[in-house]
Amino acid sequence: MIDLRNALPEIKTDELPGPKARAVIERRSKAVPDAIRCVYPLVAERGEGAMVEDPDGNIFLDWVGGVGVLNVGYSCPELISAVKGQADKYFHVMMNIGTHEGYVRLAEEMNRIVPVRGDKKKTMFANSGAEADENAVKIARGYTKRQNIIVFSGAFHGRTSLTMAMTSKKSYAYGMGPFPGGVYRADFPYMYRAPKGYSEDEAIDYYIDRLMKVFEECSAPEHVAAIVAEPIQGEGGFVPAPIEWVKAVRKICDKYGILLVADEVQTGFARSGRMFVSEYWKEAGCAPDIMTAAKSIAGGLPLSAVTASAEIMDACPTGTIGGTYCGNAVACAAALEVIKYIEKNKLCERASEIGKKVTDFYINELVGYGVVGDVRGIGAFIGLELVKDKDTKEPYQELVSALVLKAASKGLIIESAGTYGNVIRCLCPLVVTDAQLEAGLSILKESLRECLEELGN
Repeated sequence: MIDLRNALPEIKTDELPGPKARAVIERRSKAVPDAIRCVYPLVAERGEGAMVEDPDGNIFLDWVGGVGVLNVGYSCPELISAVKGQADKYFHVMMNIGTHEGYVRLAEEMNRIVPVRGDKKKTMFANSGAEADENAVKIARGYTKRQNIIVFSGAFHGRTSLTMAMTSKKSYAYGMGPFPGGVYRADFPYMYRAPKGYSEDEAIDYYIDRLMKVFEECSAPEHVAAIVAEPIQGEGGFVPAPIEWVKAVRKICDKYGILLVADEVQTGFARSGRMFVSEYWKEAGCAPDIMTAAKSIAGGLPLSAVTASAEIMDACPTGTIGGTYCGNAVACAAALEVIKYIEKNKLCERASEIGKKVTDFYINELVGYGVVGDVRGIGAFIGLELVKDKDTKEPYQELVSALVLKAASKGLIIESAGTYGNVIRCLCPLVVTDAQLEAGLSILKESLRECLEELGN
């Protein structure tokens, strides 16, 4: 059996998907709703590290990682051992009925590593990022006794009724209304697409003015419980929040008694070069009041978290948070091992190394093709925005769509993002080897060249 952890991408069948994978995909089309859309020819048979093998023996390099779920890679041996150890004892204890120590230990660890305001912190667990974000809103409302929240253009927070209202891109909520009220939207500081001719300082002032307009036109600040922001927007196009903008938002929150919520569902657990992007915020004196986490928290098992000061958490009315599977024992065991693995193997430092290699390659090897509008991100959270014209910045969505399929045909799994669908995101597992990373970059460059030729560029 091939050692996938050190393997390179290799397509062995004459076409993709191969015959065995195709049979599974055909079964999927009959058994699974079409709305759960997948364009990739990938059927997973076995995964290790950053690599996936399909039933036909084709080997793919995964730069999506379950959309940020697999920071520690596929089938991490330490996680497997932790999960097996817990499963031998029991699968689950509901925390409203009893107590299991894994939940308590993990809450203690999250309280240690999450950089929210407050000397004493508390953490609750749920099952998904959307649940975490929705609970963060409930906690903020419970503490402030206010109803409204402010979110941003480009935001993605989930697919529950409330988080669909919070999410900007309405293709994720098409036909699903009416949505809950009390959710208002400001412009996120998308610096690449800021008003033309603005300096960075002028652009930040512009976006703060746009936020203040929400108080004027939608909800007075004394009725706003929380401002909810992703430190780096994921679905919105891998757009980082400038730290000077965060500082200004923090001041606004402090002035009006509004809680600042950092949605780190996709950005957390070493991806940014720190355990959380909020660490950068804290160092700049603008730590959030509440932080949500999910995705890579348990290496692939369903788990999410909300952390805040004990004062904020304990103001939430009894019975309004929690749930049957929240803080499942097996998932908590995995999460404890994830934290240990990240710290022991210095994955924060590795994320910074990956980010530099990818960024340097994009700038040195891809900019010459004339379609790279922007390269941005923090750590190994890197976005590549492709445009038809660098002056007009017209999005090149059809190129990105073609690039996703072309790269997959060569063994590299990448995914698009952005309001206009014209951004390639890098979310490869942080355990990727240098050789695998270089192979992926090579495939991406070759695929870009071929796609441009096919599109007549």
